[in-house]
Amino acid sequence: MKHLFKTLCAFCFFASAVQAQELLSPNGELAMKFELQDGGRPSYSLTYKGKTVIAPSMLGMKLKDNTTLCDGMTVENVERSSQDETWTPVWGEENSIRSHCNEMLVHLKQDSHNRRMDIRFRLFDDGLGFRYEFPLQRELNYFVITDECTQFAMTGDHTAYWIPGDYDTQEYDYTRSRLSEIRGLMEASITDNLSQTSFSPTGVQTALMLKTDDGLYINLHEAALVNYPCMHLNLDDKNFVFTSWLTPDPNGDKAYMQSPCTTPWRTVIVSDDARDILASRLTLNLNEPCKIADTSWIHPCKYMGVWWEMITGMSDWSYTNELPNVRIGQTDYSTLKPHGRHGATTENVKRYIDFASENGFDGMLVEGWNIGWEDWFGNFKDEVFDFVTPYPDFNVAEIRDYARQKGIKMIMHHETSASIRNYERHMDAAYQFMKDNGYDAVKSGYVGSIIPKGQNHYNQWQVNHYLYAVQKAADYKIMVNAHEAVRPTGLCRTYPNLIGNESARGTEYQAFGGSKPSHTTILPFTRLIGGPMDYTPGIFENDIHKLNPNNNSWVNTTLCNQLSLYVTMYSPLQMAADLPQNYERFMDAFQFIKDVAVDWDHSWYLEAEPMEYLTVARKTKGKDEWFIGGTNGEQPRTSVISLDFLPKGKYVATIYKDGKDAHYKNNPQTYDISQQKVTEKTKLKVWTAAGGGYAVRIVPVASK
Repeated sequence: MKHLFKTLCAFCFFASAVQAQELLSPNGELAMKFELQDGGRPSYSLTYKGKTVIAPSMLGMKLKDNTTLCDGMTVENVERSSQDETWTPVWGEENSIRSHCNEMLVHLKQDSHNRRMDIRFRLFDDGLGFRYEFPLQRELNYFVITDECTQFAMTGDHTAYWIPGDYDTQEYDYTRSRLSEIRGLMEASITDNLSQTSFSPTGVQTALMLKTDDGLYINLHEAALVNYPCMHLNLDDKNFVFTSWLTPDPNGDKAYMQSPCTTPWRTVIVSDDARDILASRLTLNLNEPCKIADTSWIHPCKYMGVWWEMITGMSDWSYTNELPNVRIGQTDYSTLKPHGRHGATTENVKRYIDFASENGFDGMLVEGWNIGWEDWFGNFKDEVFDFVTPYPDFNVAEIRDYARQKGIKMIMHHETSASIRNYERHMDAAYQFMKDNGYDAVKSGYVGSIIPKGQNHYNQWQVNHYLYAVQKAADYKIMVNAHEAVRPTGLCRTYPNLIGNESARGTEYQAFGGSKPSHTTILPFTRLIGGPMDYTPGIFENDIHKLNPNNNSWVNTTLCNQLSLYVTMYSPLQMAADLPQNYERFMDAFQFIKDVAVDWDHSWYLEAEPMEYLTVARKTKGKDEWFIGGTNGEQPRTSVISLDFLPKGKYVATIYKDGKDAHYKNNPQTYDISQQKVTEKTKLKVWTAAGGGYAVRIVPVASK
């Protein structure tokens, strides 16, 4: 790793002599200003190419002792430094990432209480990160934060791409509206559906995407969320000022702190080109370097699973309809009558393993394999699953050996039922069971309201659990794909065994009534800013009624849109989520899923507009092979891209595109596959349908 971190200068002065302190990005296009407003109130502002991005905005904390760190502050001194390093991710969208920023550390003192608080700013060419730091001190040793004063003051009634502030889920379709419209839209159609009452009719979640009328793209989020509650944003829709709103615990408190300590980083990514938002690595760069010494066991994976058939209702997670009061270890399942709809049977899993092996996949996920599914959801049962006891029709050893013979790695499924104490007390045994049976990856789930009651998915206590599970898994050399967990904030840099998350509305909602055709054109600007998503793409059969006569859902994409997601929705963990029999009907299109990589040397963002379209090109890690994905929203369009990212030479491009009459609703499965010779000078022109897309594989002529 090439590293440079140099202290440039330090200024010491009395408060009476304090002037506003300015920090410039390395290229000079971003400028951040810190100053104390009247009453000793710390504030900051941010400009980009001379345009105001963040108007003067307050900083600080409110404490449970009815005092604040929002006023009465003086500046003791300011330290400045620069950082320039290049680091190598274990997996990712590039094989190396540069972190280049200028830093300013402001040391503040509150004389009235003899307390100190520092604010560290890092300004990159693509945005700003800042956090609060509390040095060791007698008057602020143990303390409780009840609110942050952190503001993000907008300059007008921007367009926002948002989901409502909910302490228990991120699984919403996105709404595009003006800031001034959020209150009315939320009150009219969304608030009644919140899993837990929103803290405000103008509360929204991060990562929040915004666009100004004069063409600036702004993204608000956080990085390195550790030992702290998740941040939502509460909007003053009269003045267009967002204020941080931390997820509370059952007492209404936000964070329990002990100095020395720090908060997560608050982040502002900004550009006049939407592609730069997708290309930003600011969130990763604000996280600590990898803490796992040996990462050789961490590997990207393309997998299939016994999952979609249960999501659609074709089969079931449970083995029987009996056991209304099941307790772990107290029932002999062999005496119970199976209902005949169980999906995770030895015979069925072997069928999936055969298909996955024949088509070059790496892994196989099986859900519903373990006892306890008959009686748990919504019942607040503390003791539900033990994560080691299979149903009678799931032979762990037989499947383990069969998968090994076929070259397939099994992926474990742990549904915690949101019973956190139960999962933690079984965790060591569950991870050891995985290692004993050849599993090196787990999909964990947190469906339902958190147990114990009063906790929620995103407060400090639960955030700490998610990280504990990842750290414990690393001890066993296990990779984690956490579903229903807190939205990612770049911690996959520090713990790269966190190989995936859900933490947003995924493909399963296409079987729960459907998602908007534009959904996957906004997720890369929002949810994926913090890390990769296990979106589970690859659904080829749109009519769910054909799989389950009781389910009339429709998958609102074209088949080629599904192919494009393997490139535009980055993840080192990619699933081919549909049933083998559906892929067998379209094997020529399925070839792209077989070919596409999951780890990359470099990525190029060729076209982008939030909630409209994006086109991404990536080079396979260690190979002369390139893939392009173009994902389109609700309006048909023609994509025109240059292949100038290719090295000089001659190539063959295999293009999978929507048929001329394709439409996500009435003709989703029509597509064309063609080949053409291309060079670095070629421009591709591809029409995409409503809810459509295209996918391209490019190889040198000699490698055809």
